Amino acid sequence: MFTSDRAFSSFAVKDLDEAKAFYGDKLGIPVQEMDMGLLELTLGSGTRVMVYPKPDHEPAVYTILNFAVDDVEAAVDDLNARGIVTKIYDDADFPTDDKGVSRDMGPAIAWFLDPSGNVLAVLSTS
Repeated sequence: MFTSDRAFSSFAVKDLDEAKAFYGDKLGIPVQEMDMGLLELTLGSGTRVMVYPKPDHEPAVYTILNFAVDDVEAAVDDLNARGIVTKIYDDADFPTDDKGVSRDMGPAIAWFLDPSGNVLAVLSTS
């Protein structure tokens, strides 16, 4: 019978070793290596996300993973201190400040890229 009890999300990357280092070491997300060359991210809520390799990977042109935070400015400063660039769009795409924070289209949000070019974001929950 269909149920959503064990549903999970997934996305592709070009290189699993790069993804493991980025998500595990840079972002501090627990990463587990699974069978068949897959990774599993476990987010703070216990949500699991499967990461799989795709040799002909093309980055998603949309945000694949959002991290809700109380303070976007502090989260951006933390990401920048880890060497992660949050100014990925120019003002023609989305109006943002020097750190890449957009405040004019809803909640404050800043986007950044994983090593495969997939778009991630931190956004304000307050």
